[in-house]
Amino acid sequence: MHRSYRESYPDAGFEHLQKTLQSYFTTETPLWWARNQAGVAVGCLWLGTSIDQITGDRHSHIFLIYVLPDYRRQGIGSTLMQTAEEYAKARGDRQITLQVFTVNKIAQTLYENRDFQPHSLLMSKSLSDKSSPPKSG
Repeated sequence: MHRSYRESYPDAGFEHLQKTLQSYFTTETPLWWARNQAGVAVGCLWLGTSIDQITGDRHSHIFLIYVLPDYRRQGIGSTLMQTAEEYAKARGDRQITLQVFTVNKIAQTLYENRDFQPHSLLMSKSLSDKSSPPKSG
């Protein structure tokens, strides 16, 4: 997770990711490793479960998919995505979701090539500028 985030946001600190892992990584959130011929992990897929807020249906959610830069564009990401889809179908899920940062165009292309479509847009607003007084209504 740290490597994936660091690529898109090299100047940010990610000390909080350990808490995220401790909160979400369980036997109910499977993890798959992609290994090279020497058996070294070069990619991973971590899945969890989510609830569709429109339908209430349970579905698989990709927490993380990552391939080391030297091993990209070799089909490993597509294979991991296929693994996720097969797992979700075997559970009876009707959809699979993920979040991708808007700066990660390479990942967006991978997902679009596998027929993922935008479903919602997470929007954020920084509130760290404390020099501006709040607007009164």
